[in-house]
Amino acid sequence: MASPTSRNVSGGRSDLYELERLAEELAARELSGTSGGEHSAIRSRACQYMFRCLMTTNFWPLRQLRTELREYLACLKEELVLLINDDYEDFISLSTDLRGEGVRLGRLKAPLSSLREQMQASRQSLQSIQNAIQAKLDARSKLREEKALLHLLLKISESVTRLESLLLISQTNVPNHVEMPPSHLSGLPDLNSGVKTRGSRGKHLSRVATEYTQLLYHVSKARAENCAYVEEIRWSIDRIRDNLTSDLDHLFSVTLLALTETGDGKVSELERAKVVTDLTECLRVYDVLGLWRVAEDIINRNVVQPFVRKTIHPDALAAPHSPIIPHTPIPPLSGRVASRALPPRTPYTPYTAFSSKQNSFDAKYETASSSIPFLDESEDALAKLFNQILRFVARDLGRILEIAEHVSVKSTPARLDPTSIAASPSRFEAEIHAREGFDIMANVIWPAIGQAIMDELGFVVFAAGKPDEFLKRHATTQAFIRALEFIAPSIESVQAMRSHPVFVAFNRRWQLPIYFQLRWKDIVGKLEDCLTAVTLNPDSINSDPGQSAFLTPQAENIWASIGSCWSAEVFIPDLAYRFWRLTLQLLSRYKTWLEASLPLTEPPTKPTLSTDKPRSSTSQAVSEPAPENSAADDLLLKQYAVALVDINVMTSQITALWREEISLVLPEFTMDQDIYTDPEAALQEQLDSLGSIAVHLTKQIASLLARWACDALLPVRAIPSQFRAMSSKRVPTEASYFVPLILRPVKAFFGVGGPSVAGDRLRDSLLKESATEVFDSVCQRYIQYLTAMKKTEESLRRLKKGKKSTLGIFGSASTSKDDDRDEERIRTQMIIDVGVFGEDGKSLGVDVPLVESYVQLTHMVHNEFVDDNNQE
Repeated sequence: MASPTSRNVSGGRSDLYELERLAEELAARELSGTSGGEHSAIRSRACQYMFRCLMTTNFWPLRQLRTELREYLACLKEELVLLINDDYEDFISLSTDLRGEGVRLGRLKAPLSSLREQMQASRQSLQSIQNAIQAKLDARSKLREEKALLHLLLKISESVTRLESLLLISQTNVPNHVEMPPSHLSGLPDLNSGVKTRGSRGKHLSRVATEYTQLLYHVSKARAENCAYVEEIRWSIDRIRDNLTSDLDHLFSVTLLALTETGDGKVSELERAKVVTDLTECLRVYDVLGLWRVAEDIINRNVVQPFVRKTIHPDALAAPHSPIIPHTPIPPLSGRVASRALPPRTPYTPYTAFSSKQNSFDAKYETASSSIPFLDESEDALAKLFNQILRFVARDLGRILEIAEHVSVKSTPARLDPTSIAASPSRFEAEIHAREGFDIMANVIWPAIGQAIMDELGFVVFAAGKPDEFLKRHATTQAFIRALEFIAPSIESVQAMRSHPVFVAFNRRWQLPIYFQLRWKDIVGKLEDCLTAVTLNPDSINSDPGQSAFLTPQAENIWASIGSCWSAEVFIPDLAYRFWRLTLQLLSRYKTWLEASLPLTEPPTKPTLSTDKPRSSTSQAVSEPAPENSAADDLLLKQYAVALVDINVMTSQITALWREEISLVLPEFTMDQDIYTDPEAALQEQLDSLGSIAVHLTKQIASLLARWACDALLPVRAIPSQFRAMSSKRVPTEASYFVPLILRPVKAFFGVGGPSVAGDRLRDSLLKESATEVFDSVCQRYIQYLTAMKKTEESLRRLKKGKKSTLGIFGSASTSKDDDRDEERIRTQMIIDVGVFGEDGKSLGVDVPLVESYVQLTHMVHNEFVDDNNQE
């Protein structure tokens, strides 16, 4: 039995293996009448579960396991006895209570078969009735659908009849329909007499268009039902459509011509408002019918093309232009003064045409047209031509653009890639026809004007032989395009215009690579003529800071060349990357010229002590550097200073130019390009290369100044001999004559107390650093000299001690006193000299207490010499 081995109850211990749950499940199955096979299966599962539980307790000792199992068996026996005792009566009466139940169940089973047969018969009867009802309902539904279809066909027939009566298709002799020739054929002899007729005709066509739209809706529903009647009346629907579009095209053409002819003052404002109302109705009908391209074609044929043929022709730039509408003058764009001494002017940045525009359809047309940015046409035939086009667009097409934008409910067109447009123009044509809504600027105005300019004036406008004139024409044309974009009613219209194949082809006609080559030849040619000098001449520097920030003409020409690349007289935004590459090349060329013109040698780390120079008892006997070497070092120092000034100015000017101009006009990089280079990183790399030369020059300057300062320190070695040779034994109170001369080269170089062209500009950035380095070098050399002097004095003392034994009693005491007095005066002079030298360094901005070598020098002159004398 599984129950004795499927529970684990010991002293309130928790049921770890769910044995109680298994026992309860077994008891429930036994009480519910579970078969013996099920009991055996339950016992088998309980045994398997108990076996797994025993396997998991393999770490228990066998004695403990036996004790646990015996306790569990006793508990199970006790529970079994309690169960039998509690339910003993039920166990005994269970067999007697079920006696006779089988007979009663048999009697209940007898009438069930007849009941089942009756229910099946009833179900069949109800199903037949339901099928009959469903058949009737299907028949009625079919009749209802046929009735609805019949009503739909009747509506279609009535709509066709109504439209034919509205369009007077069956009446061929109606004057109102036939005797309305287009105004451009009749010359519009009496404009006032036709205003009322056109107004009623516009509303009439609007009603016809609404009815025709309903007809198309009903026809589409009937065609979905495969009605043969729709195919039979198809010719009538086509005739209605042809008549409707013909009448609409006729009325629209007449209205357009009437609107363009009202600008001469012959028609009153009331009549002009009626014409605008008719135009609005016509455009609304075109929008309802989805005939946007048809309306655009009529505008192009009746309004735009006549003006383009009359205005844009090969002799248009030489012919006089009569103004259409007076325009507001604006400051001329060409009045710029270029100066090499001044920083380049910021290139002309196109304004945003939508931020300040009042695009309200309720505003007066005159107010909107007065804000159009016309071009400066003083002595510029191309600007005059473009202004004439702008006046035409503003006067004759401005109101049409606004009305078309107002009545057309269109989705935002997707912008196309100009590269894909150029590769497949047919794709863009299909996109235009599939696009919903009017787009007169992109599909009518710009294609006609742009194509005419390319065909009739391309040989003049796009000629790149003369760079200045080419730049002027390019700037004028771009301003004209921006003015057209300003007139455009929406940003979507501008985007569609820029994506048009004519716009892409127009931009490709500009011979920008040729223009850049001409500018490159002009800029680089002049610069190379200046860089032919391979030696930097300090005598030819520019000493006037107000005239130029650079000292050498080469640096000035480099800066002027870079500035000209980004000036308004040269720069074109489409060539931004080419001019950027030229800027980097010019900086690299300046670096190459500096390396070739300057003798850049490695400076020594620290000045070394010259031990081969003989000492003398007088300052006049101190060895001096050769005159030719001094002149060469002076020339090198001037060259280094001039080059360093120019490098610093070049770096600051280029950084400011990048921050204020170049970074604003360079287009943004995209990471999907083949080679990605950050422009700012490339510029910083070039400036770092110049900075490395500047660091090297700074070290060279500090090395030369330190050498001269150490040469001025040479007389310190003759101080002991001078004091011993002096007849006067007074204590010194002033510094030696050479101490003020030590740092004089630093003062002279940086213009401290005197003029210096290059040093004055380097004083703020380089004086403290260079003076500190020179001061440290001199202190180290000073320490070397004092150490050598100390060793010499010790040798003299030992020599004198050896001679004391040979001296007599005469003069020995006085000689010793004189030697001690001389050493005291030498030490005092040393202390005074070091103090004055430190004060001189402080005057140059040196943090004297922070210079370790000076602290060591001060300690040496104050302590070491005293200690040596005390030891004596």
